[in-house]
Amino acid sequence: MPTGRMEAFSDGVIAILITIMVLELRVPHGAHLSALRPLLPVFLTYLLSFVYLGIYWNNHHHMLQATEGINGTVLWANLHLLFWLSLFPIATGWVGENHFATTPTAAYGIVLLGAAIAYFVLQLTIIAQQGANSVVAAAIGRDLKGKASPVIYLAGIGFSFVEKWIGIALYVAVALIWLVPDRRFERQIAAADRLRRTPSPSGAEPGA
Repeated sequence: MPTGRMEAFSDGVIAILITIMVLELRVPHGAHLSALRPLLPVFLTYLLSFVYLGIYWNNHHHMLQATEGINGTVLWANLHLLFWLSLFPIATGWVGENHFATTPTAAYGIVLLGAAIAYFVLQLTIIAQQGANSVVAAAIGRDLKGKASPVIYLAGIGFSFVEKWIGIALYVAVALIWLVPDRRFERQIAAADRLRRTPSPSGAEPGA
């Protein structure tokens, strides 16, 4: 089956999650800059979560552009990812409202870890459905960032109980790693398009 409906549904869910999070930002009580100070923890947590949701939306979009079709297993794997992403608003609010307290910070890391694992599972189900020689498999390759991220999240969760700011710093570090533009899917899609347009030695179109 085509990927259009799954991608549209996922886009809508992520848009709603961002809307829910921004509604947690309350109007300052006062006309001076000092009135913004109590809102700073909430805003900083919202900013980090916004970046994470943006990263997932971006990577999800590129992966589905390289996916030729999906099945029921992929649909459930995608819902598993959306489940963890749907926890972002409550985790974000809990951390921000409690000024990065230890337990909320660790819980935030657990949500990040769950989302990372769910995205990894989604990749595996797509590759299983598309094949080991598919564009998705070629684009993902060794996926060093994808494998390193859960390890860093686990470290962040552990450090949250020792020094919460180390935990936060590790969560931010993963976001910064993924903010670097990832052209793997774009390169593989372009290469596949060039291959399809290249005439075979016999003069027939590839796949004819």
